[in-house]
Amino acid sequence: MKATIGGLEFYAELSEAHGEIFTEDACRFVATLAKEFAPRVKTLLSARVERQSSFDAGKLPDFRAETKAVRESEWQIKGIPADLQNRRVEITGPVDRKMMINALNANVKVFMADFEDSLSPTWDKVAQGQLNMRDAVNRTISFDDPKNGKHYELKENPAVLICRARGLHLTEKHIGLNGVVLPGSLVDFGFYFYHNAKTLLDNGSGPYFYLPKLQASEEAAWWSDVFHFAEEQRGFAAGTVKATVLIETLPAVFEMEEILYAMRDHIVALNCGRWDYIFSYIKTLKNHPDRVLPDRQAVTMDKPFLNAYSRLLVKTCHRRGALAMGGMAAFIPAKDAETNAKVLTKVEADKTREADNGHDGTWVAHPGLADTAMAIFDKAIGEGELNQLSVLREQDEAVTAADLLEPCEGERTEEGLRANLRISLQYIEAWINGNGCVPIYGLMEDAATAEISRASIWQWIRHGKSLSNGKLVTNDFFRQCMAEELETVRAELGDERFNAGSFQKAASMMEELTTSEEFIDFLTLPAYQLL
Repeated sequence: MKATIGGLEFYAELSEAHGEIFTEDACRFVATLAKEFAPRVKTLLSARVERQSSFDAGKLPDFRAETKAVRESEWQIKGIPADLQNRRVEITGPVDRKMMINALNANVKVFMADFEDSLSPTWDKVAQGQLNMRDAVNRTISFDDPKNGKHYELKENPAVLICRARGLHLTEKHIGLNGVVLPGSLVDFGFYFYHNAKTLLDNGSGPYFYLPKLQASEEAAWWSDVFHFAEEQRGFAAGTVKATVLIETLPAVFEMEEILYAMRDHIVALNCGRWDYIFSYIKTLKNHPDRVLPDRQAVTMDKPFLNAYSRLLVKTCHRRGALAMGGMAAFIPAKDAETNAKVLTKVEADKTREADNGHDGTWVAHPGLADTAMAIFDKAIGEGELNQLSVLREQDEAVTAADLLEPCEGERTEEGLRANLRISLQYIEAWINGNGCVPIYGLMEDAATAEISRASIWQWIRHGKSLSNGKLVTNDFFRQCMAEELETVRAELGDERFNAGSFQKAASMMEELTTSEEFIDFLTLPAYQLL
C-alpha cells in the first residue's frame, strides 16, 4: 500500500497532479459511496451468473412476467435537460487529453468520454483521465503535441460532455477500502461527480453519465440509488444526475421498460450499443447450437433480430418520454477518395436506417463521419425540431421474444475467421500495452468488437461448425490459423514493430479465450491482470 487518503487505500504511486483529484474530501466521499453500495455489486453479479446458468441449460430470454404491470401501466421519465434534448450526433472516445479536445470541438452535439470499452485502464490513464475531465469541464483543457508541434484547445460552444463509467463487472485494482478493491464504476462516477457537478450546473449543463453493460432492472435500481445518495450527500436536488443506459446485453433488451422505470428520476435515454449487443447475443446463447452467428461482417443492423431491437428501443423510449440513441459507426475515413466514398455510402445507409426507425441521434467513432451523420439526422428531424420523440411507432406489430432471438442467416468463412484472429491479436496487444481504442483495417476497434471476434470462434468450435469451404472449426484448426495469422500480422506491421510489441502474449491470451472449456465472460478481465 502506497498511501491512505480519506479512508481509501491507494496501491499505486500518486503524482502531485493526481493529488488534485484524490483529495481528502473527495476520497472520503468515494469511500462513503463504496461502503454503502459496493457490497450490493457482488449480489448483482451473482444474479447474472444464476440467470446465465438457466440460459446455458436451455432456457431462452423472455420478458419478465412479474414486471408486466410496469410495462402495461402509464408513466413517464422525469424529464430531459435542455442541453440533452438535441443529441443527433454523438462522438465517443477515451479520456485521452488530445482526443478529448478534438472530440469536443467536432461537429457533434455530445462527446462521450469513456472510462470503459475504449480505455485500457492503466493507473495513469484512469487518474489522468479524471484530471482531463475536470479541465474539460472548467474549459481550461489544452494540449501541446510534441510529435507535430501543434497546440490544441477548446473552441467556443464545445459539445456536451457525458462520462461513461466502467461496468459493474470491472474493478479498480489500484484503490481499495479495508483491503478490498473498489468497483471501477464507483471510482469513475464518484470522483467525476464530486469535482465537477457544481461547475457543470453553473455552466448550464449537469453531471451526465453513460451506463454500460446493464443486464437487469435491479442493476438500474442500484445506479438510481447511487445517484440519489450522491445527490443527497453533496446537497443537490434529486434528479440532478442524468444518465443514458446502453442496451448492449441481450437480457437487458427484455427489460427496457423496467430499466427506464427503475431510473425514472435520472434517466434520459437508452442507446443501441450494437457491438456489445452482438457479443452478448453470442455469450448469452453460447450453448444454443441453433443461435450460432455467421461472420461478424455479415451481422449488420438490417438483420431481423437487430432491426427488431432497434425498433423496440425507439418505441419503448418514446412512449416513456426518453430519447432513443442509435449505434456506433466504427468506420474511419479513408485517404483514398474511392475507398472513402464507399465508407461514406455504408455510413449513410446505416444512419438513414436509424433515422427512419425514429432514433433521435447516433454515434460516430471519428470526427470525419460527423458531417455525414449530421446531415442525415438534420433531414430526418426537420427544421425547428430537436429530436424525434413524436415518432411513437404505434402502428408497429408487437416485437416478440422470437423476433429478438431470431437466428441470423449468413456464411461462416475461413476468411472471416482469419480476419477475426488478426483483429483480436492486434487489439489485445494494444490493450495490454495501454491503448484501448485502435484503428485496424479501416475500423476503430474497441473491446466490444474484439469480444465479438473471439466469442464467434469459441462458439464455432464448441458446436463443431464447418466453414463455407467445408473445413471443421476445431481447437487444432484454430491454432494452425493463429500461427499463420500471427505471421501475417508480422508481415503487415514489419519486424521492428512486431518484435517490439507483445504479440506472442496476445496470442497466448487469445488461445486461452478461444479454446477454454468454459467461456470467459470478458476479455478485459484476464487482460487487466497484465496491466
